[in-house]
Amino acid sequence: MEKKLIFFIDDDKMMLNLMEYTFQSRDGYEVKSFFSGEDCIRNLYHNPDLIVLDYILGEDDETSMSGLETLKQIRKSRADLPVIILSREKDEGLINEFIKVGAKKYVVKDDYFIDTLITAIQKHFTHKHV
Repeated sequence: MEKKLIFFIDDDKMMLNLMEYTFQSRDGYEVKSFFSGEDCIRNLYHNPDLIVLDYILGEDDETSMSGLETLKQIRKSRADLPVIILSREKDEGLINEFIKVGAKKYVVKDDYFIDTLITAIQKHFTHKHV
């Protein structure tokens, strides 16, 4: 079975480590992690099967693209690429904005987010082939 390439984008190293550890240990997944939306965009040529994108990126750097800006850039070159948004924000307006721009799912970073993320990714890949 061909491995599915997942990009994780988050400016929190511990969060990236958790997601990498969780998915690298599962069969069928290859993982690449990035600290910024810009790094993600520069690496789209790797043709990921799915992107998990944090909303708030580079909080200390005003020049960094946000998750929403990154998603808009991804859509310019890869309109069909599935993107799952990760965020601590529970704002309905923000969630709707992401969905409108083409996010497949919005996962809130709560105590159980990693389980929600595992389920969302597994569902995506199993339902995609049905």
